[in-house]
Amino acid sequence: MNPVEIEEAVSRIAEAPFNPGEFPFEFLQAFGNRDVTIKRLRKDNRSDVSGAVLQRNNIHLAVCPEGHVAQTLNLLRESPKTQSAKARFLLATDGVTFEAEDRTEDEHITDVFTHLADRFGFFLPLAGITTVQKIKNNPIDVKATSRLNRLYVELLKENSDWATEERRHDMNHFMARLIFCFFAEDTGIFLNNLFTRTIQTMTEGATDQTHEVMAELFRTMDLDTRNDDREKGGVKSWARDFPYVNGNLFSGATDCPKFSKLARTYLLRAGELNWAQINPDIFGSMIQAVADEGERGALGMHYTSVPNIRKVLNPLFLDGLREELEKAGQNTQKLHALKERLSGIRVFDPACGSGNFLVIAYKDMRDIQSEIDDRLKIERAERKSVIPLANFYGIEIRDFAVEIARLSLLIAEFQSDEIHIDQKQARLNVLPLKDTGHIICGNALEQDWFDVCPPQEGSETYICGNPPYKGSQWQSAEQKADLEQIFGQRTKSWKSLDYVAGWFMKAADYGQKTGSSSAFVSTNSICQGRQVPILWPLIFSQGYEINFAHTSFKWANLAAHNAGVTVAIIGIAPVSECSKILFSNGADGKTIRQETMHINAYLVSGVNVEIEARTKPLADVSEMQVGNHPYYGTALIFSNDEARSIIEGNPAASRYIRPLYGSKEFISASPRSCLWIQDNEVSEALTIPQIASRVHDVAVARRAAKQDKSAQKLANTPYKFREQIAATDHIIVIPKVSSENRPFLPVGMLGANCIVQEKVFGLYDVSIWNMALIASRLHWVWIGTVCVRMRTDFSYSNTLGWNTFPVPALTEKNRADLTRCAEDILLAREAHFPATIADLYDPDKMPDNLRAAHDRNDEVLERIYIGRRFRNDTERLEKLFDLYSKMIAKKGGKTKKTKDAA
Repeated sequence: MNPVEIEEAVSRIAEAPFNPGEFPFEFLQAFGNRDVTIKRLRKDNRSDVSGAVLQRNNIHLAVCPEGHVAQTLNLLRESPKTQSAKARFLLATDGVTFEAEDRTEDEHITDVFTHLADRFGFFLPLAGITTVQKIKNNPIDVKATSRLNRLYVELLKENSDWATEERRHDMNHFMARLIFCFFAEDTGIFLNNLFTRTIQTMTEGATDQTHEVMAELFRTMDLDTRNDDREKGGVKSWARDFPYVNGNLFSGATDCPKFSKLARTYLLRAGELNWAQINPDIFGSMIQAVADEGERGALGMHYTSVPNIRKVLNPLFLDGLREELEKAGQNTQKLHALKERLSGIRVFDPACGSGNFLVIAYKDMRDIQSEIDDRLKIERAERKSVIPLANFYGIEIRDFAVEIARLSLLIAEFQSDEIHIDQKQARLNVLPLKDTGHIICGNALEQDWFDVCPPQEGSETYICGNPPYKGSQWQSAEQKADLEQIFGQRTKSWKSLDYVAGWFMKAADYGQKTGSSSAFVSTNSICQGRQVPILWPLIFSQGYEINFAHTSFKWANLAAHNAGVTVAIIGIAPVSECSKILFSNGADGKTIRQETMHINAYLVSGVNVEIEARTKPLADVSEMQVGNHPYYGTALIFSNDEARSIIEGNPAASRYIRPLYGSKEFISASPRSCLWIQDNEVSEALTIPQIASRVHDVAVARRAAKQDKSAQKLANTPYKFREQIAATDHIIVIPKVSSENRPFLPVGMLGANCIVQEKVFGLYDVSIWNMALIASRLHWVWIGTVCVRMRTDFSYSNTLGWNTFPVPALTEKNRADLTRCAEDILLAREAHFPATIADLYDPDKMPDNLRAAHDRNDEVLERIYIGRRFRNDTERLEKLFDLYSKMIAKKGGKTKKTKDAA
């Protein structure tokens, strides 16, 4: 369930007559518990408190006699079952009041029962939703979204013509007008609840006239009171108290959809809320899904937290303004100069959604101006904003989001005036509406950004936002066409780029002529693997560099159980001698800030270098090969039970069946089985019916792939994998995909009888000092940087990860020392048999002797590189990139581009 659905469900509970026996189960259902879960709790309730229900890891809640809420909460608190079941929340109620406690956050709330819905945000973790503090403390944004959503859906039921594509803009514009009216009457822009009161009075007993009354109000607000427009327009007497608003919000058509009795009720219920408390940065994100049927199920899930937005805006330009303010001190001349600079700053979000980035930029700039005015000792009544909304630009592909973005900026301006000037002046400033930002509806990758935000002499332009990501495999034909338009004439490899790359390229093109700086939230994959040598040389060729970045972190939203997409924040600016800032998350969760003179495309401190895949290792190490691909040969692979069945029927089959390992099987030590038949064994193997049947199935499957020439050729040898590589002594194995949570890559050894599949890379019959390299922290950080990741998990590559790994020339003693290190790691693992790689490399349970063996391995290897241990991963990467550059230069330049083995 999403936050809006939860608020609606809790509201129904709070408004209905209290049912003591059913309340605990209704409450749990409101937070997304399924019927089967509720049924189980009814039958098997483990609570030791009378009238209580206990849900493990979630909540212990109880209904009690009137007046006993505090005592009952204390019983829940002291209950042994609360401790053993690890219940996070405690809740006690008598239907009159309630008290609740979040034991994880050490927070406590108490209120009357009818206000339960106002406190729903406190309990959102019950639905697996990470709570936003503003929502927890002030749920108005969710309530408003909920009520508008119900109104929107009901209006479309009654007005099917308004649901058509032709009238979509009219419907969206109508909703924007409504939101403004609700906000205006609760902030004093309209006096005495003028809008809701007028609708209620004029439509009492005449619901079918609601649309006519509303149309008259909208028409009135488009007629200027400063001339005789209203006299000419024949405004109804009951509408004359409404002020002139216009500002494009009330210009144009004034017709409204027809209202059913239920729709009118929803309208008036929405008007009951206190819209003055709306947070434009939250509300905008929530409401944008209302008008999109495909997104309506995700109401409230797309909120981008203010701290995350500031990770973009602060280093982009706000921190610079604050530093200038700090340097200005009390110097009047410098303060006036900074104020003048503020007035000329333009913020442009070419994927603006409901305007979150623009709203936060505006509000933070107003805070800076307020501090300047304080230092200049300007009286509040004499203060005026020098930051016009006309300096805020955006492009958004969804029509309703455009309307909401404009409106959100207007609300942000009004609220800022209230804070920094006074409420009376804020009301005087707001009407008639001025230009509420240059935000257009369109495809940002098709639009000419110079038309949207034309260069302006003497102004600074900062481009920012959170564009859509879309990896190359998930892009629509239209999105592919967008990228081709931008990159088609620049590189043949553009099809491999993420969709977000288009925004970076257009920002660099725009900036080449304007000198603007840009920063976007992006998938971290554009700074990994093959995308780096495709995209970043094009960006750098425009005279741009990465001037700040925040390395990979999870950008979570409000969706239940949503881990969030893994992103990086990347800022680009014209090349300069200024220091660059690299941000990263420390082990304690705090942000680490590093100053450097260069940030390369891998978001590492160092000069620009693009790592390209190689067919052979750069260093003097052994060759690594991809595992054996069945290639339409799934019949060659089967379970161990099936293998036993075949052998029981014909013991001779055992010579053709071997253990088979993919990534998962290797890490969990649970191989499957496969057929492994040499050319000289075919005739004899096919005398076994179970084998002959499987080989026949492979031949049929390969021949059926008529468009695949490789499959047709392999149909002639259906008893083989595409590759048929096996060891004579041992295989050093490394899985293709593994978790980043392990402190070391899960490399290991298998015997000669084992076969590895294509999800595994292997070094066959080589010296095991190679394993010491792969097991090192040095290799861990290299792979994590230059290879593509699956989310944040490692996706290993032989051509891009192993073949590019820079290793100094090794002496015989170095190899002998590393061999001993690899042996020690294997022996340490063996001491814990039958523990698997998954068991042994759990970061919280890794055995001390195994950790010590890895530590010795790192000690030996790192001394080979620099004569001592590296201080941290940053130093490791700086050394690796430096060594890579020197090794490439020694070999005579760039490496040959190749396809990665697969």
